[in-house]
Amino acid sequence: MQGQRVNTIDHERTLTASLDHPGDAARPLLALTIVWHPDLERIGEQCLDTSADGRLELSRYAALFGRPGAEGRPLGHNGVSREPLRLVRDGHDSVTLHIPDSRMTVELDGRAAVGVVHLNADQIAAGRILMLGRTVLLCLHWMTVLPRHNALDGLAGVGASALILRDQIRLVARTDLPVLLLGETGTGKEVAARAIHAMSERATSRLVTVNMAALNESLAAADLFGAVKGAYTGAQGERKGLFGEASGATLFLDEIGNAPACVQPMLLRVLEGGDYRPLGAAEDRRSTARIIAATDQRLDDPIFNQALLRRLEGITIQLVPLRSRREDIGVLVVQLFEPRSACAKLPCALVSELACYDWPGNIRQLKRVLQRAALLLESGVVPRFDQLVPVAAAPAAPVPEALPRRKPSQLSEEEVLDALSRHGWIMRSAAQWLGISRPTLDKLLGRHSQIRRPERIPTDEIGRAWRESRRDVARCAVLLKTPAEPLRRHLNRLGLLDDSRADGTDL
Repeated sequence: MQGQRVNTIDHERTLTASLDHPGDAARPLLALTIVWHPDLERIGEQCLDTSADGRLELSRYAALFGRPGAEGRPLGHNGVSREPLRLVRDGHDSVTLHIPDSRMTVELDGRAAVGVVHLNADQIAAGRILMLGRTVLLCLHWMTVLPRHNALDGLAGVGASALILRDQIRLVARTDLPVLLLGETGTGKEVAARAIHAMSERATSRLVTVNMAALNESLAAADLFGAVKGAYTGAQGERKGLFGEASGATLFLDEIGNAPACVQPMLLRVLEGGDYRPLGAAEDRRSTARIIAATDQRLDDPIFNQALLRRLEGITIQLVPLRSRREDIGVLVVQLFEPRSACAKLPCALVSELACYDWPGNIRQLKRVLQRAALLLESGVVPRFDQLVPVAAAPAAPVPEALPRRKPSQLSEEEVLDALSRHGWIMRSAAQWLGISRPTLDKLLGRHSQIRRPERIPTDEIGRAWRESRRDVARCAVLLKTPAEPLRRHLNRLGLLDDSRADGTDL
Protein backbone atom coordinates (compact mmCIF):
# COMPACT_ATOMS: atom_id res chain seq x y z
CA MET A 1 0.00 0.00 0.00
CA GLN A 2 2.19 2.71 -1.41
CA GLY A 3 2.78 5.83 0.62
CA GLN A 4 1.41 4.46 3.91
CA ARG A 5 3.38 4.79 7.11
CA VAL A 6 4.64 1.58 8.60
CA ASN A 7 4.08 0.36 12.11
CA THR A 8 5.61 2.33 14.96
CA ILE A 9 8.62 0.34 16.10
CA ASP A 10 8.97 -1.14 19.55
CA HIS A 11 12.67 -0.39 20.10
CA GLU A 12 13.02 -3.05 22.80
CA ARG A 13 12.24 -5.71 20.22
CA THR A 14 13.82 -4.16 17.14
CA LEU A 15 17.28 -4.91 15.77
CA THR A 16 18.39 -1.53 14.48
CA ALA A 17 21.58 -0.80 16.41
CA SER A 18 24.87 -0.57 14.55
CA LEU A 19 26.73 -3.84 14.90
CA ASP A 20 30.20 -2.60 14.06
CA HIS A 21 30.43 1.14 14.47
CA PRO A 22 33.78 2.83 13.83
CA GLY A 23 34.36 4.98 16.89
CA ASP A 24 32.04 7.61 18.28
CA ALA A 25 28.43 6.59 17.65
CA ALA A 26 27.41 10.25 17.50
CA ARG A 27 29.61 10.94 14.47
CA PRO A 28 29.21 8.71 11.44
CA LEU A 29 31.88 8.58 8.77
CA LEU A 30 31.52 10.71 5.66
CA ALA A 31 31.50 8.37 2.66
CA LEU A 32 31.62 8.58 -1.12
CA THR A 33 30.26 5.59 -3.04
CA ILE A 34 30.72 5.11 -6.80
CA VAL A 35 27.19 4.96 -8.23
CA TRP A 36 28.29 4.95 -11.87
CA HIS A 37 31.61 4.58 -13.70
CA PRO A 38 32.57 3.66 -17.27
CA ASP A 39 34.20 0.58 -15.73
CA LEU A 40 31.16 -1.21 -14.28
CA GLU A 41 33.38 -3.21 -11.93
CA ARG A 42 34.10 0.02 -10.04
CA ILE A 43 30.43 0.57 -9.14
CA GLY A 44 29.92 0.14 -5.40
CA GLU A 45 33.51 0.97 -4.44
CA GLN A 46 33.77 3.37 -1.53
CA CYS A 47 35.99 6.03 -0.02
CA LEU A 48 35.56 6.87 3.67
CA ASP A 49 36.95 10.04 5.18
CA THR A 50 38.92 8.99 8.23
CA SER A 51 41.06 12.15 8.36
CA ALA A 52 41.47 13.94 11.65
CA ASP A 53 40.59 17.35 10.19
CA GLY A 54 37.54 16.36 8.13
CA ARG A 55 39.08 17.36 4.79
CA LEU A 56 38.95 15.22 1.67
CA GLU A 57 40.29 15.96 -1.82
CA LEU A 58 38.64 14.34 -4.81
CA SER A 59 40.25 14.34 -8.24
CA ARG A 60 41.32 12.01 -11.01
CA TYR A 61 44.27 10.81 -8.93
CA ALA A 62 43.30 11.59 -5.34
CA ALA A 63 40.99 9.79 -2.89
CA LEU A 64 41.20 6.02 -3.14
CA PHE A 65 38.07 3.94 -3.70
CA GLY A 66 37.89 0.23 -3.00
CA ARG A 67 36.08 -2.72 -1.48
CA PRO A 68 36.74 -4.37 1.89
CA GLY A 69 40.03 -6.24 1.83
CA ALA A 70 41.08 -4.83 -1.56
CA GLU A 71 43.61 -2.13 -2.39
CA GLY A 72 42.05 1.25 -3.16
CA ARG A 73 42.31 2.99 -6.51
CA PRO A 74 41.61 6.58 -7.60
CA LEU A 75 38.70 7.33 -9.95
CA GLY A 76 41.22 7.44 -12.79
CA HIS A 77 38.86 8.42 -15.61
CA ASN A 78 39.90 11.24 -17.96
CA GLY A 79 36.54 12.94 -17.50
CA VAL A 80 37.50 13.74 -13.90
CA SER A 81 39.69 16.82 -13.42
CA ARG A 82 43.17 16.78 -11.96
CA GLU A 83 42.11 19.85 -9.98
CA PRO A 84 40.63 18.56 -6.71
CA LEU A 85 37.07 19.04 -5.55
CA ARG A 86 37.48 19.63 -1.83
CA LEU A 87 35.08 18.47 0.85
CA VAL A 88 35.34 20.05 4.29
CA ARG A 89 33.33 18.75 7.24
CA ASP A 90 32.79 20.97 10.26
CA GLY A 91 32.00 20.20 13.89
CA HIS A 92 28.25 20.28 13.21
CA ASP A 93 28.55 17.64 10.47
CA SER A 94 27.84 20.14 7.72
CA VAL A 95 29.92 19.61 4.59
CA THR A 96 31.19 22.33 2.27
CA LEU A 97 32.04 21.46 -1.32
CA HIS A 98 34.70 23.61 -2.99
CA ILE A 99 34.16 23.08 -6.73
CA PRO A 100 37.39 23.43 -8.74
CA ASP A 101 37.73 26.13 -11.37
CA SER A 102 38.34 23.69 -14.20
CA ARG A 103 36.73 22.48 -17.42
CA MET A 104 35.08 19.61 -15.57
CA THR A 105 31.31 19.92 -15.27
CA VAL A 106 30.09 19.23 -11.75
CA GLU A 107 26.44 18.53 -10.96
CA LEU A 108 24.81 18.08 -7.57
CA ASP A 109 21.50 16.21 -7.64
CA GLY A 110 21.14 16.89 -11.35
CA ARG A 111 21.86 20.64 -11.16
CA ALA A 112 25.04 22.44 -12.16
CA ALA A 113 27.20 23.23 -9.13
CA VAL A 114 29.90 25.89 -9.05
CA GLY A 115 31.95 27.67 -6.45
CA VAL A 116 31.12 26.71 -2.89
CA VAL A 117 28.13 24.57 -1.90
CA HIS A 118 27.06 24.00 1.69
CA LEU A 119 25.22 20.84 2.77
CA ASN A 120 23.87 20.20 6.25
CA ALA A 121 23.93 16.86 8.07
CA ASP A 122 20.34 15.98 7.13
CA GLN A 123 21.02 16.57 3.45
CA ILE A 124 24.02 14.24 3.63
CA ALA A 125 21.88 11.65 5.45
CA ALA A 126 19.43 11.67 2.53
CA GLY A 127 22.29 11.04 0.07
CA ARG A 128 23.56 13.61 -2.42
CA ILE A 129 24.47 12.65 -5.99
CA LEU A 130 27.61 14.19 -7.52
CA MET A 131 28.29 13.92 -11.24
CA LEU A 132 31.88 14.59 -12.30
CA GLY A 133 32.66 15.36 -15.91
CA ARG A 134 29.41 13.74 -17.11
CA THR A 135 31.07 10.33 -16.72
CA VAL A 136 31.30 9.40 -13.03
CA LEU A 137 28.55 9.46 -10.39
CA LEU A 138 29.23 9.49 -6.67
CA CYS A 139 26.86 9.44 -3.70
CA LEU A 140 27.86 11.52 -0.69
CA HIS A 141 26.36 9.94 2.45
CA TRP A 142 27.00 8.84 6.01
CA MET A 143 28.26 5.41 7.08
CA THR A 144 27.46 4.21 10.60
CA VAL A 145 29.17 0.84 10.09
CA LEU A 146 32.43 -0.09 8.44
CA PRO A 147 32.27 -1.70 4.98
CA ARG A 148 32.57 -5.47 5.11
CA HIS A 149 31.80 -8.64 3.16
CA ASN A 150 28.43 -10.03 4.30
CA ALA A 151 26.74 -10.80 0.98
CA LEU A 152 23.32 -12.48 0.81
CA ASP A 153 21.59 -13.52 -2.40
CA GLY A 154 19.02 -10.98 -3.55
CA LEU A 155 19.96 -8.35 -0.97
CA ALA A 156 22.49 -6.13 -2.73
CA GLY A 157 23.88 -2.90 -1.35
CA VAL A 158 27.03 -1.37 0.10
CA GLY A 159 25.54 1.31 2.37
CA ALA A 160 25.02 1.07 6.11
CA SER A 161 21.34 0.08 5.78
CA ALA A 162 22.12 -2.86 3.51
CA LEU A 163 25.02 -4.05 5.68
CA ILE A 164 22.97 -3.87 8.88
CA LEU A 165 19.98 -5.63 7.27
CA ARG A 166 22.14 -8.58 6.19
CA ASP A 167 23.67 -8.82 9.67
CA GLN A 168 20.19 -8.77 11.22
CA ILE A 169 19.02 -11.57 8.91
CA ARG A 170 21.99 -13.74 9.84
CA LEU A 171 21.35 -13.10 13.52
CA VAL A 172 17.62 -13.89 13.54
CA ALA A 173 18.00 -16.89 11.22
CA ARG A 174 19.71 -18.78 14.06
CA THR A 175 16.61 -18.48 16.25
CA ASP A 176 13.02 -19.74 16.09
CA LEU A 177 11.57 -16.44 17.30
CA PRO A 178 8.76 -14.85 15.27
CA VAL A 179 10.04 -12.10 12.95
CA LEU A 180 8.05 -9.05 11.84
CA LEU A 181 9.35 -7.35 8.69
CA LEU A 182 8.28 -3.72 8.31
CA GLY A 183 8.78 -1.61 5.21
CA GLU A 184 7.14 0.15 2.33
CA THR A 185 5.89 -1.79 -0.67
CA GLY A 186 8.71 -3.00 -2.87
CA THR A 187 11.49 -2.78 -0.30
CA GLY A 188 12.20 -6.52 -0.41
CA LYS A 189 10.33 -7.95 2.58
CA GLU A 190 9.66 -11.27 0.84
CA VAL A 191 13.30 -11.51 -0.26
CA ALA A 192 14.34 -10.94 3.37
CA ALA A 193 11.90 -13.63 4.55
CA ARG A 194 13.33 -16.13 2.07
CA ALA A 195 16.86 -15.27 3.19
CA ILE A 196 15.97 -15.85 6.85
CA HIS A 197 14.48 -19.26 5.99
CA ALA A 198 17.42 -20.21 3.75
CA MET A 199 19.93 -19.51 6.55
CA SER A 200 17.93 -21.24 9.28
CA GLU A 201 18.05 -24.84 10.49
CA ARG A 202 14.74 -25.31 8.65
CA ALA A 203 16.28 -24.55 5.25
CA THR A 204 15.79 -28.12 4.01
CA SER A 205 12.05 -27.81 4.67
CA ARG A 206 9.50 -25.73 2.77
CA LEU A 207 8.95 -22.04 3.07
CA VAL A 208 5.14 -21.90 3.06
CA THR A 209 3.86 -18.50 1.93
CA VAL A 210 0.40 -16.97 2.21
CA ASN A 211 -0.80 -13.52 1.20
CA MET A 212 -3.15 -12.58 4.02
CA ALA A 213 -4.79 -9.89 1.90
CA ALA A 214 -5.89 -12.52 -0.61
CA LEU A 215 -7.67 -14.75 1.90
CA ASN A 216 -11.42 -15.07 1.55
CA GLU A 217 -12.82 -14.05 4.94
CA SER A 218 -15.33 -16.91 5.08
CA LEU A 219 -12.65 -19.52 4.27
CA ALA A 220 -9.61 -17.86 5.93
CA ALA A 221 -9.78 -20.10 9.02
CA ALA A 222 -9.92 -23.24 6.89
CA ASP A 223 -7.05 -22.05 4.71
CA LEU A 224 -4.86 -21.36 7.71
CA PHE A 225 -5.87 -24.08 10.17
CA GLY A 226 -7.50 -26.73 8.02
CA ALA A 227 -10.90 -28.40 8.29
CA VAL A 228 -12.38 -31.84 8.67
CA LYS A 229 -14.73 -33.35 6.12
CA GLY A 230 -18.16 -31.68 6.21
CA ALA A 231 -16.99 -28.75 8.37
CA TYR A 232 -18.55 -26.33 5.89
CA THR A 233 -20.52 -26.49 2.67
CA GLY A 234 -18.31 -27.98 -0.01
CA ALA A 235 -15.78 -29.54 2.41
CA GLN A 236 -15.74 -32.97 0.77
CA GLY A 237 -12.46 -34.03 2.35
CA GLU A 238 -10.06 -33.10 5.14
CA ARG A 239 -7.91 -30.02 4.65
CA LYS A 240 -4.54 -29.86 6.36
CA GLY A 241 -4.25 -26.06 6.43
CA LEU A 242 -1.15 -23.89 6.10
CA PHE A 243 -0.09 -24.23 9.75
CA GLY A 244 -0.22 -27.99 9.36
CA GLU A 245 1.78 -27.86 6.10
CA ALA A 246 4.42 -25.61 7.67
CA SER A 247 4.91 -27.62 10.87
CA GLY A 248 8.66 -28.09 11.27
CA ALA A 249 9.23 -25.51 8.53
CA THR A 250 8.68 -21.75 8.09
CA LEU A 251 5.35 -19.99 7.47
CA PHE A 252 5.52 -16.55 5.87
CA LEU A 253 2.43 -14.44 6.55
CA ASP A 254 2.73 -11.68 3.97
CA GLU A 255 0.52 -8.58 4.25
CA ILE A 256 -0.27 -9.49 7.85
CA GLY A 257 -1.93 -6.10 8.31
CA ASN A 258 -4.76 -7.34 6.07
CA ALA A 259 -5.44 -10.49 8.10
CA PRO A 260 -9.23 -10.94 8.44
CA ALA A 261 -10.41 -9.90 11.90
CA CYS A 262 -12.07 -13.31 12.43
CA VAL A 263 -8.76 -15.21 12.31
CA GLN A 264 -6.64 -12.82 14.36
CA PRO A 265 -7.56 -14.42 17.74
CA MET A 266 -6.81 -17.85 16.22
CA LEU A 267 -3.41 -16.60 15.06
CA LEU A 268 -2.73 -15.30 18.57
CA ARG A 269 -3.47 -18.71 20.07
CA VAL A 270 -1.23 -20.66 17.73
CA LEU A 271 1.62 -18.17 18.22
CA GLU A 272 1.31 -18.44 22.00
CA GLY A 273 1.60 -22.20 22.27
CA GLY A 274 1.50 -23.78 18.84
CA ASP A 275 -2.01 -25.18 19.36
CA TYR A 276 -4.84 -24.71 16.89
CA ARG A 277 -8.08 -26.47 16.05
CA PRO A 278 -9.14 -27.18 12.43
CA LEU A 279 -12.72 -26.28 11.58
CA GLY A 280 -15.09 -29.02 12.72
CA ALA A 281 -12.37 -30.96 14.58
CA ALA A 282 -13.00 -32.41 18.02
CA GLU A 283 -9.50 -31.78 19.37
CA ASP A 284 -6.53 -29.49 18.98
CA ARG A 285 -3.53 -30.08 16.83
CA ARG A 286 -0.06 -28.64 17.18
CA SER A 287 2.18 -26.79 14.72
CA THR A 288 5.89 -26.10 15.17
CA ALA A 289 5.98 -23.65 12.27
CA ARG A 290 8.40 -20.73 12.62
CA ILE A 291 6.49 -17.52 11.80
CA ILE A 292 7.74 -14.65 9.67
CA ALA A 293 5.23 -11.87 8.99
CA ALA A 294 5.47 -8.74 6.86
CA THR A 295 3.49 -5.55 6.34
CA ASP A 296 3.70 -2.05 4.90
CA GLN A 297 0.92 -0.82 7.20
CA ARG A 298 0.67 0.61 10.69
CA LEU A 299 -0.29 -2.12 13.14
CA ASP A 300 -0.49 0.03 16.27
CA ASP A 301 -4.21 0.55 15.69
CA PRO A 302 -7.15 -0.98 17.59
CA ILE A 303 -8.39 -2.48 14.32
CA PHE A 304 -5.47 -4.89 14.52
CA ASN A 305 -5.32 -7.25 17.49
CA GLN A 306 -2.63 -5.68 19.69
CA ALA A 307 -1.95 -8.87 21.62
CA LEU A 308 -1.28 -10.60 18.29
CA LEU A 309 1.07 -7.76 17.32
CA ARG A 310 3.14 -8.33 20.47
CA ARG A 311 3.47 -12.02 19.58
CA LEU A 312 4.43 -11.30 15.98
CA GLU A 313 7.15 -8.82 16.88
CA GLY A 314 9.42 -11.25 18.71
CA ILE A 315 12.06 -9.58 16.55
CA THR A 316 11.24 -6.61 14.33
CA ILE A 317 13.31 -5.63 11.31
CA GLN A 318 12.73 -2.35 9.51
CA LEU A 319 13.57 -2.31 5.79
CA VAL A 320 14.73 1.09 4.56
CA PRO A 321 13.09 2.69 1.50
CA LEU A 322 15.20 3.12 -1.62
CA ARG A 323 15.17 6.93 -1.39
CA SER A 324 17.07 6.58 1.90
CA ARG A 325 19.83 4.43 0.38
CA ARG A 326 20.79 6.25 -2.81
CA GLU A 327 24.35 4.94 -2.45
CA ASP A 328 23.02 1.51 -3.49
CA ILE A 329 21.31 2.61 -6.72
CA GLY A 330 24.26 1.80 -8.98
CA VAL A 331 24.81 -1.62 -7.42
CA LEU A 332 21.10 -2.40 -7.83
CA VAL A 333 21.05 -1.21 -11.46
CA VAL A 334 23.91 -3.56 -12.31
CA GLN A 335 22.28 -6.45 -10.42
CA LEU A 336 18.79 -5.98 -11.87
CA PHE A 337 19.59 -5.05 -15.47
CA GLU A 338 19.22 -7.85 -18.00
CA PRO A 339 21.42 -8.56 -19.83
CA ARG A 340 24.11 -7.13 -17.60
CA SER A 341 26.47 -6.51 -20.53
CA ALA A 342 23.96 -4.01 -22.00
CA CYS A 343 23.98 -2.07 -18.73
CA ALA A 344 27.09 -0.19 -19.87
CA LYS A 345 25.02 1.50 -22.59
CA LEU A 346 22.95 3.43 -20.05
CA PRO A 347 23.86 7.14 -20.18
CA CYS A 348 25.45 8.52 -17.04
CA ALA A 349 22.93 11.38 -17.02
CA LEU A 350 20.06 8.86 -16.98
CA VAL A 351 21.56 6.97 -14.05
CA SER A 352 21.93 10.31 -12.26
CA GLU A 353 18.20 10.91 -12.68
CA LEU A 354 17.47 7.39 -11.43
CA ALA A 355 19.65 8.01 -8.37
CA CYS A 356 17.94 11.33 -7.60
CA TYR A 357 14.40 9.94 -7.95
CA ASP A 358 12.47 9.12 -4.75
CA TRP A 359 11.09 5.69 -5.90
CA PRO A 360 7.65 5.40 -4.24
CA GLY A 361 7.56 1.76 -5.42
CA ASN A 362 11.14 1.15 -4.21
CA ILE A 363 13.21 -1.73 -5.64
CA ARG A 364 10.21 -3.35 -7.31
CA GLN A 365 9.57 -0.14 -9.26
CA LEU A 366 13.26 0.24 -10.14
CA LYS A 367 13.27 -3.29 -11.54
CA ARG A 368 10.27 -2.55 -13.80
CA VAL A 369 11.89 0.69 -15.00
CA LEU A 370 15.11 -1.12 -15.88
CA GLN A 371 13.13 -3.75 -17.80
CA ARG A 372 11.62 -0.97 -19.91
CA ALA A 373 15.07 0.55 -20.40
CA ALA A 374 16.44 -2.79 -21.59
CA LEU A 375 13.63 -3.10 -24.16
CA LEU A 376 14.36 0.38 -25.52
CA LEU A 377 18.09 -0.35 -25.78
CA GLU A 378 17.34 -3.64 -27.54
CA SER A 379 15.31 -1.73 -30.13
CA GLY A 380 18.14 0.74 -30.69
CA VAL A 381 16.64 3.61 -28.67
CA VAL A 382 18.64 5.36 -25.94
CA PRO A 383 16.15 5.54 -23.04
CA ARG A 384 15.18 8.84 -21.45
CA PHE A 385 14.03 9.27 -17.89
CA ASP A 386 10.62 10.64 -18.92
CA GLN A 387 10.06 7.49 -21.00
CA LEU A 388 10.76 5.26 -18.03
CA VAL A 389 9.23 7.05 -15.05
CA PRO A 390 5.82 8.76 -15.32
CA VAL A 391 6.42 11.52 -12.79
CA ALA A 392 9.87 12.85 -11.94
CA ALA A 393 10.77 13.93 -8.43
CA ALA A 394 12.16 17.39 -7.85
CA PRO A 395 15.89 17.61 -7.03
CA ALA A 396 16.50 17.11 -3.34
CA ALA A 397 18.95 19.99 -2.94
CA PRO A 398 18.59 22.59 -5.68
CA VAL A 399 21.52 24.88 -6.39
CA PRO A 400 20.63 28.61 -6.25
CA GLU A 401 19.74 29.96 -9.66
CA ALA A 402 21.74 32.70 -11.32
CA LEU A 403 20.64 36.31 -11.15
CA PRO A 404 18.76 37.78 -14.15
CA ARG A 405 21.11 39.20 -16.79
CA ARG A 406 21.79 42.91 -16.32
CA LYS A 407 24.19 45.50 -17.59
CA PRO A 408 27.47 45.64 -15.62
CA SER A 409 26.71 49.24 -14.70
CA GLN A 410 23.56 48.04 -12.93
CA LEU A 411 25.48 45.74 -10.57
CA SER A 412 26.26 47.16 -7.14
CA GLU A 413 29.51 46.53 -5.31
CA GLU A 414 27.57 44.52 -2.74
CA GLU A 415 26.17 42.19 -5.43
CA VAL A 416 29.62 41.58 -6.89
CA LEU A 417 31.07 40.91 -3.43
CA ASP A 418 28.18 38.57 -2.59
CA ALA A 419 28.63 36.65 -5.87
CA LEU A 420 32.34 36.07 -5.18
CA SER A 421 31.62 35.01 -1.59
CA ARG A 422 28.91 32.56 -2.73
CA HIS A 423 31.28 30.93 -5.21
CA GLY A 424 34.46 30.67 -3.17
CA TRP A 425 36.09 33.67 -4.88
CA ILE A 426 36.26 31.83 -8.18
CA MET A 427 35.81 34.42 -10.92
CA ARG A 428 34.40 32.15 -13.63
CA SER A 429 31.65 30.85 -11.34
CA ALA A 430 30.81 34.30 -9.93
CA ALA A 431 30.65 35.81 -13.44
CA GLN A 432 28.32 33.04 -14.59
CA TRP A 433 26.06 33.61 -11.60
CA LEU A 434 26.00 37.38 -12.20
CA GLY A 435 25.20 36.88 -15.88
CA ILE A 436 28.30 38.70 -17.15
CA SER A 437 31.51 37.68 -18.88
CA ARG A 438 34.67 36.96 -16.96
CA PRO A 439 36.60 39.90 -18.53
CA THR A 440 33.72 42.18 -17.50
CA LEU A 441 33.94 40.91 -13.93
CA ASP A 442 37.68 41.54 -14.01
CA LYS A 443 37.02 45.20 -14.90
CA LEU A 444 34.47 45.50 -12.10
CA LEU A 445 36.99 44.12 -9.62
CA GLY A 446 39.55 46.68 -10.72
CA ARG A 447 37.16 49.47 -9.66
CA HIS A 448 35.79 47.73 -6.55
CA SER A 449 36.52 49.61 -3.32
CA GLN A 450 36.40 46.54 -1.04
CA ILE A 451 38.26 43.91 -3.05
CA ARG A 452 42.04 43.83 -3.11
CA ARG A 453 44.18 42.46 -5.87
CA PRO A 454 46.64 39.82 -4.60
CA GLU A 455 49.67 41.94 -5.54
CA ARG A 456 48.33 44.72 -3.29
CA ILE A 457 48.04 42.49 -0.22
CA PRO A 458 51.03 42.60 2.16
CA THR A 459 53.29 39.60 1.71
CA ASP A 460 53.24 38.65 5.40
CA GLU A 461 49.40 38.63 5.36
CA ILE A 462 49.44 36.29 2.34
CA GLY A 463 51.93 34.07 4.16
CA ARG A 464 49.69 33.77 7.23
CA ALA A 465 46.63 32.97 5.13
CA TRP A 466 48.61 30.45 3.07
CA ARG A 467 49.65 28.59 6.20
CA GLU A 468 46.17 28.78 7.79
CA SER A 469 44.59 27.41 4.60
CA ARG A 470 47.07 24.50 4.62
CA ARG A 471 48.41 25.55 1.21
CA ASP A 472 44.95 25.39 -0.40
CA VAL A 473 44.44 28.16 -3.00
CA ALA A 474 40.63 28.16 -2.79
CA ARG A 475 40.59 28.40 1.00
CA CYS A 476 43.38 30.99 0.96
CA ALA A 477 41.33 33.13 -1.45
CA VAL A 478 38.35 32.98 0.92
CA LEU A 479 40.52 34.04 3.87
CA LEU A 480 42.04 36.95 1.95
CA LYS A 481 38.82 37.84 0.11
CA THR A 482 40.59 38.03 -3.19
CA PRO A 483 39.87 36.24 -6.51
CA ALA A 484 41.33 32.75 -6.61
CA GLU A 485 42.80 32.80 -10.14
CA PRO A 486 44.93 35.95 -9.70
CA LEU A 487 45.94 34.68 -6.26
CA ARG A 488 47.16 31.41 -7.78
CA ARG A 489 49.32 33.32 -10.26
CA HIS A 490 50.68 35.57 -7.50
CA LEU A 491 51.47 32.59 -5.27
CA ASN A 492 53.31 31.03 -8.16
CA ARG A 493 55.38 34.19 -8.63
CA LEU A 494 56.21 34.08 -4.93
CA GLY A 495 57.31 30.46 -5.29
CA LEU A 496 54.68 29.11 -2.92
CA LEU A 497 53.19 26.66 -5.41
CA ASP A 498 56.56 24.94 -5.57
CA ASP A 499 56.29 21.94 -3.22
CA SER A 500 59.80 22.57 -1.87
CA ARG A 501 58.72 25.99 -0.53
CA ALA A 502 55.03 25.42 -0.07
CA ASP A 503 54.95 25.86 3.69
CA GLY A 504 55.23 29.63 3.34
CA THR A 505 58.22 29.93 5.68
CA ASP A 506 60.06 32.09 3.13
CA LEU A 507 57.54 34.81 3.91
